[in-house]
Formats: sequence, C-alpha cells, structure tokens
Amino acid sequence: MSTITGAEAAVRMLQHHGVKHIFGLCGDTSLPFYDALHRLDHGMEHILTRDERSASYMADAYARVSGRVGICEGPSGGGATYILPGVVEANESSVGLVSITSDVPVTARGRYPLTELDQKALFAPLTKWNAVADHVGQIPHLLRTAFRAASTGRPGAAHVGLPYDLQKQSLDASEVWAQIEHGRFPAYRTAPAPDLVAAAAEALIAARRPLFVCGGGVLISGASAELVALAELLDAPVASTVSGHGAIADSHPLAVGVVGANGGTNETRSAVEAADMVVFIGCRAGSTTTEHGEVPGRDIPIVHIDIDPMVVGANYRIEAGLVGDARLCLAALEAEIARRLDGKARHTGAAERLATLRRAKRERFERLARSNDLPIRPERVVAALQAALPRDGILVADPGTPCPYFSGYFDLDATGRRFITNRAHGALGFSLPAAIGASYAAPGSRIVAAMGDGSFGFAVGEIETIVRKRLPITLIVFSNASYGWIKASQKSGYGKRYFSVDFDRSDHAAIAQAFGMRAWRVADPMDLGQTVRAALLHDGPSLIDVMSQPLEESAVPVSRWMG
Repeated sequence: MSTITGAEAAVRMLQHHGVKHIFGLCGDTSLPFYDALHRLDHGMEHILTRDERSASYMADAYARVSGRVGICEGPSGGGATYILPGVVEANESSVGLVSITSDVPVTARGRYPLTELDQKALFAPLTKWNAVADHVGQIPHLLRTAFRAASTGRPGAAHVGLPYDLQKQSLDASEVWAQIEHGRFPAYRTAPAPDLVAAAAEALIAARRPLFVCGGGVLISGASAELVALAELLDAPVASTVSGHGAIADSHPLAVGVVGANGGTNETRSAVEAADMVVFIGCRAGSTTTEHGEVPGRDIPIVHIDIDPMVVGANYRIEAGLVGDARLCLAALEAEIARRLDGKARHTGAAERLATLRRAKRERFERLARSNDLPIRPERVVAALQAALPRDGILVADPGTPCPYFSGYFDLDATGRRFITNRAHGALGFSLPAAIGASYAAPGSRIVAAMGDGSFGFAVGEIETIVRKRLPITLIVFSNASYGWIKASQKSGYGKRYFSVDFDRSDHAAIAQAFGMRAWRVADPMDLGQTVRAALLHDGPSLIDVMSQPLEESAVPVSRWMG
C-alpha cells in the first residue's frame, strides 16, 4: 500500500479538482501544507496575500469571473477569523468557494495551545458546509464534500480545517480522488417541473406588460441567451439587480438597467411600476432590489425563478414559481410560451417606451458628467472610464460612492460578468483584492478597481501584491476624506449631525508610488479623461487619485437620498 501525508493529500485533492490558483497567507500551523505545495509537481500557482481577508475576496472574485470554485487558505487563530468576511460574502452571493484553514494539533485540543479556537463552530453559520478533520484518513473525503457543497444546488462557500499533526500523518494514497465536475459551478443543472413551467407560462401570457428582474443567478448560470430569447418573444423589459448587471447588454432595446434602492433611478423605477407582472430570476427579491418591498407593490402578480426553493415566495406572494437552474428554467419557459403563441413574438411597444426613459436618464447623467465643478463629480469619472475601458475590461466596485454610480450609469455593451461588487454584506475593502482575483481569472484583461478612500485604507497592503505580480490593474480612488455612505445617511436621516465619519486626506498617489506603482493625482476635471486613458494604457499596474465631490453633496442614484 502506498501512502501519502495529509498535507500531500490536500494538495493532490486540489489538483484533482482542477484548481489552478490558490490565494492565501502562511502561518505556523500551515507549514506542512506549504512544504507539500513546494515539493510536489501539481501545476497550481499560490498567490501570497498580505491579509487573509484579502485572500478570501480574491478567491470570491476569481470564482465569479472564471466559474471555477475559488480557493483561499489561511492559518489557525487570527488567520481563521480574518478570512471570514470573504467566506460569508461568497456564501451569501451564491459563489462557489472553498476555504482551507490549518488548525492546532488534535492532540493539543483543550490544552490551551496558542491560536486554539473552535473553527467548526466559527464557520458553521457562515458557510453552506464546513468541517474540521479529526483523523488523517478523513482529509480526502472532507475536501471532496467541500467541493461538492460549493458547486452543486445553490453554490456557496465551504470550509475545511486541517489540524497540524494530521497534515504530517500518513494515509492510503488510493483514497485521493476527485469528481472533476465539482471543480466548477454549477456542477450539475436542475430542471424545473413541467407542471410548474406550464403554470408560469400561463401567468406570463395572461400579463400585458410583464417585466423581468434578473439577479446574479442569471450570470452564474450563464443564462443570458435564454433570457434574451424569452424577453424578445414576450417583448418584455429586462431589469437587473446590482449583482445581475450584465445579464442583458445595456445596448439591447429591452434593457432597463439596474433597479432598486442602490443604482436605480426615477426612470428605472418607472419601468418597474409600469409592469402588470414582475418575474424575479436568480435573485432573492430582497430589500435593496425592491426598495424595501415597495417596488413592485404588493398588488403586482409575481413569478419567481430560483435555484433555492427557500427563496421562491419568501418576500412576495407568487402566482407561479420555478425551482431550478436559471438557464434550464428560462429555456423551458421560452419553449412552452413559444408553443402556446405558435412561435409568434408579441409586440407591446416596450422598446419604444424604454427608449424614452433611457434617453431622459442619459441626458441627466451627461449634463453632470460634463460639469467642470470642483471637486470632481463622480459622474465625470464614470464617463471617462466608460470611454476608455476596453470591451473585455472588468470593473470591480466597492460600496460607498462606486457601487451606486457604476451600477446606475456604467453601460455594459455585452453580457457576462464584467461588473463585480460585494452586495451581500457590502464590506469596505473589497474591490482592491477582488481585482487581483479577477485578473487571475481573466488574464490579459484590464481590470479596474474603483473605491472610496475609506475602502483604500482597508486594503492598501495588497498594492504590494499587485506590484509584485505585475498585474494589469488600475485603481481609481474617490478621495473625499470621509466614510461617505454613512455621512450621506447622517445628512438624510439625522439632521446633518455628522459624527465620527471624517478623516484626514491621504495622498494615495504618493502611497502607490512608494509601493512601486505608477500613479496620478487629479484635481482638475479637464485632466481626468487623458489621465484615465494613460493609466489604462500603462504597461503595468496604476492608480488614479481623484479629488472627488463628497457623496453627501452629490446626485448619487440612491433612492432614499434622491429628490
């Protein structure tokens, strides 16, 4: 019988699942795992990060762009606690991710060793599945289970803990095997029940002005072609959530744009309010998407399609529901409706109505985007990037200023995952490390990470990672010396009683240059366009520090702040 150590088994299990990139940070309890990565010929690249939280955000974005299960790893104790933000973000965003942490020796449990904590209890409420090995022979099985959990049904995050002593013990090498399908998500697609398809088709045909609202599930499923075919058959408008931006090209005549409390505008809200039926696809119909349950109203008939049966009908009473993969559900629904309509597409005048709304939204935006006001308006930054970012470029936006502005006004001229933001929990410091993960998932594509200066402070250390790896990433910092989202909320809801939201302005360009990154600082809006072009054309990583209008003074598309 040939044997293999627990650490070697972990490496081989990742290899057998088709893993190409691992994001992580070293620690004492991870030494056997790192030694196995060094010794074995496995074809994987390990990307050393400067923070475990960053590693999990990198793995999350990598998974969103590539469709492969993202892998992050970290050591015991503080490493296990630091890695949690990206794990829960991926889990709540239905992104396939496996987090591996090392742990104290099994024989040291309860003896107060350094970094001991109950990892299984820690990860339990934040993951789809998690376990900590108790015996070396469990390691292959636990990793197989983690990949299966991450990639099947509703994708999500899984966690495996590897105690230090088990990594050095031996097991039968024949136990090391994998189901390669579980390395990507969705691994297996679930089709909807035919009777439910018929019920949904009947409800949609009865509606005169149906409208689709598409979440991230459409992108995860790769269902854009099926979505467009169904929308064109019914001549129905297609809106998206923030996470679903890219489900339909913004240039399509039936595209509404992003709707909801974050990124939605008066025009996109009007499109939803004009519908006599709303179809939610691959989204939870949560508070942001529905403006806290107000749009659509409770009197509007709802059809809900989702991979998770607990989501369907959770927030709205539904006329019909389909549980299954978005691509298969939409294809089945399109076939059934085409049969009932004898293949004849409807014409409701939806494209003409939407053209009027889009024109009004675009004209208002362009007036502000042409402004020479000081400090520089965020609209001007969006317009400059819209003009310069290549077609295959990917935009990663932090919460605060970037998320609503780019959700609301940045047009994606093709379908697919070209816009990434962390909408599940909205933690600051996401976009900078997430851009690194996106860059490894789409090598050669220009990646832009847009962030406020508050977010920059969370993740500045990963600039060293970008420079070390020579990644084609451009960072755009909206510099207004405050936690703008909270300050805007204090203005709107608390009588402008600003408290503990302002900090001193940093020279972000100088900081980037100290790390070895090419950087510019822009205060004059007339200089912005040429600077953005120069940064994107630069052969290497770059940063633009934009002296930006404070969020609380801007015309940000957030419903509770708009007039």
